[in-house]
Amino acid sequence: MRRIDTDSIQDFEKQHIETARRLAPEGAVLLKNEGILPLTETGKLAAYGSGVRKTIKGGTGSGDVNVRHFVTIEEGLQNAGFEITTKEWIDAYDEIVTEKRAAWISEIKQKYKALGQNPVFAAMGSVMPEPDYELPLNGEGDTAIYVLSRISGEGNDRRPEAGDINLTETEIRDIRALNKKYQKFILILNVGGMVNLAPVEKEVKAILLLGQLGTVTGDVCADLLLGKSSPSGKLAMTWAAIEQYPSTEGFGDMNDTRYREGIYVGYRYFDTFGRKPIYPFGYGLGYTEFSLSVSECRADEEKVSVTVLVKNTGSFSGKEVVQVYVSAPSGELDRPYQELKGFAKSRELAAGETQELTVVFPTVSMAAFSERKSAYILEKGDYTIRVGNCSDHTIPAGIITVEQERITEQVKPICPGVDFKDLVPETVKAEIPENVVRIKIDSAKIDTKTAAYRETPEEIKKTETVSWAEVISGEKTTEEFIGGLSEEQLADLCVGNYAKEEEDQSVIGQACTAVAGGAGETTGHLKELGLDRLSMCDGPAGIRVDTSYKLVNGRAKGQGSALASLMDFMDEEEIQMIEAMAANKSREELEAPTYYQYCVAIPIGTALAQSFNVELCEELGDMIGEEMELFGCDLWLAPALNIQRSPLCGRNFEYYSEDPLVSGKIAAAITRGVQKHPGCGTTIKHFAANNQETNRYGSNSIMSERALREIYLKGFEIAVKESRPASLMTSYNLINGEHSCNSRDLNTFVLRDEWGYQGLVMTDWLVTRSLMTNPNAKYGPASAAGCVKSGNHVTMPGSAEDREDILKALDDENHPYHLTRAELQNAAKSVLENIRVLKHS
Repeated sequence: MRRIDTDSIQDFEKQHIETARRLAPEGAVLLKNEGILPLTETGKLAAYGSGVRKTIKGGTGSGDVNVRHFVTIEEGLQNAGFEITTKEWIDAYDEIVTEKRAAWISEIKQKYKALGQNPVFAAMGSVMPEPDYELPLNGEGDTAIYVLSRISGEGNDRRPEAGDINLTETEIRDIRALNKKYQKFILILNVGGMVNLAPVEKEVKAILLLGQLGTVTGDVCADLLLGKSSPSGKLAMTWAAIEQYPSTEGFGDMNDTRYREGIYVGYRYFDTFGRKPIYPFGYGLGYTEFSLSVSECRADEEKVSVTVLVKNTGSFSGKEVVQVYVSAPSGELDRPYQELKGFAKSRELAAGETQELTVVFPTVSMAAFSERKSAYILEKGDYTIRVGNCSDHTIPAGIITVEQERITEQVKPICPGVDFKDLVPETVKAEIPENVVRIKIDSAKIDTKTAAYRETPEEIKKTETVSWAEVISGEKTTEEFIGGLSEEQLADLCVGNYAKEEEDQSVIGQACTAVAGGAGETTGHLKELGLDRLSMCDGPAGIRVDTSYKLVNGRAKGQGSALASLMDFMDEEEIQMIEAMAANKSREELEAPTYYQYCVAIPIGTALAQSFNVELCEELGDMIGEEMELFGCDLWLAPALNIQRSPLCGRNFEYYSEDPLVSGKIAAAITRGVQKHPGCGTTIKHFAANNQETNRYGSNSIMSERALREIYLKGFEIAVKESRPASLMTSYNLINGEHSCNSRDLNTFVLRDEWGYQGLVMTDWLVTRSLMTNPNAKYGPASAAGCVKSGNHVTMPGSAEDREDILKALDDENHPYHLTRAELQNAAKSVLENIRVLKHS
């Protein structure tokens, strides 16, 4: 850990900004280009739209990053040498938005007060819809851009209305007018998720999904427009009119959200049911063109490999993504038209250059889950291997024939409670061409995996008190340390580091003693035994910490940047209280030197997934790990890999994809990068089915076990098995009537017994607090004792009430989550083992 006592930009910042600028263009997606891009020169440029000056670097909430500075699109264009001729328009737009935002904030405060809710928490993630206005479009030059921005965030969902998912009348009018007025016109999307472009898509000749790329957003925009970088991203989510998604019906119900579409999420639905989206999954253009030709398709009982020759047939350099899908036979189980099983990205290919790429995936990944048999089954029949550059453009590359059904993995039933039947298509018949290679495999040679489900743990015998130093030195074991702990001390280990003294109570931005602005830490109540704490910092678009702090009595006290985003919705009294707390500093604090910790914001999760480049994501993870080492962060509360079930989810910008394979592969790559750094770990989240923000503490996701296993757990399984993340965070929501953090089915039977996970499991923040639950909701908060019993080791950020709940569950056999001492010891042991690994290995 390093203390930086100067506010000047550091060498690591310069290096990380350079790295981000080099890598970020691969997450941008060129949606349309009819000879407009790249531009051949700078000069006069008419720039319009909400995102020119008010550029969005990323979404709101815990995923936001407090940076020294980020480059707006206006600034980036000027850095590149453009002369922006629409300053008056931009200034006038700023005035309109400032006025309308003030009125909107007042309305939001009144709304939540009338509902009896604190606006600071209830309004988290609320976004003002883009307003309508009339401003003249008279910028000079023959080239114009319109930057359309949207922001969303933790705590609230998006809405299928103008100014959010849909375009406003002003946006439609101005985009159409600019398209006619200027010789060259480019629509730039500074968005974190889908927007419905149907009203303008056919007219506009150039559309660039820039996305939200963190610190370097504006400079990358200029690089892409001028061809200094090439867009090579592919959509990781299908874009269509909102009413076309089967998940739209019932989305955002305060209590019970039924996932009636089952496994037919995203392209699995659109391809299977013959629905034509605006832009399909995996789609993206470049400044050049590519041809794909299959060189070889091989398969056996262990793996399938497909080799494809990629050739740049255009006149610019660029990169291409090879996507390999499988069309499975429909037998007892209905199957999607095709499912992505692997992908690979080429290097930068010059015009005329070629590269062979080989995509390999396990044969057993073609199996599907049978609820009737509680098993993954490779059904007999023909499996067509398909190759393409998006889900809407795939061709057969080979056929694998399985002559006998085989159970590939036998498991136990989990998470009962579904009250409907999943959507099922009519029988899907993929074409079976005659001119492709055919391979037979003997499924009898495929081993059947069977998990060893654990019994109730045995109690560790009581011993004399042991110091943590004796464990670290090897003189004593972790079990001996646990044997010397009282029930109260064991309970302390299973809750976060809450303050026992009122004057030390933490507030947002001060919840971590070692890292100012950190989100929390493991217990500090066993100091007498010399136990370390694990510090935790939010993500996933970088490390969220205070930008400056002072050391006071051994505690890093932030100087307020972590609170800034909450103050809009505070009353005057609350603001005055915060200001008074900031002003009420001890002499020691006033005299203490100020230290600085500026982090670099990386592209949002969706943009990382759009790169389809695991090496790129691993490099960015390595960059995050370096900053974690620098600022003393042990656990990064990222990556977030929930499935983008619906474009309406307000937190989609943090997530990767509608596809679990992409989600798992990208999360694993980020984790490998971070964990190259000793003592640094990731926290994959939110386990599982955290797919809406409406009443997020009490929302019940109801789904079939098949959908849960094949879609919503699969990405986590991939990340766990391929990267061994140090920790995992459970989700706020319930699944089929039980809070995920209280689900033994998920946290023990699936996570530990089936997948072999050995890391730390923690809750999301405040999930046990009744004040966070909507007063009109059907379901109450989770239980800290239920967390311990389920295999969720730590309740965060921790409170005296959580500790009391655990101790009560030990004594009261009628407690809904009655605990044995052995169960409490088992959870405490996991906490201790992970502290030992991160702090002392």
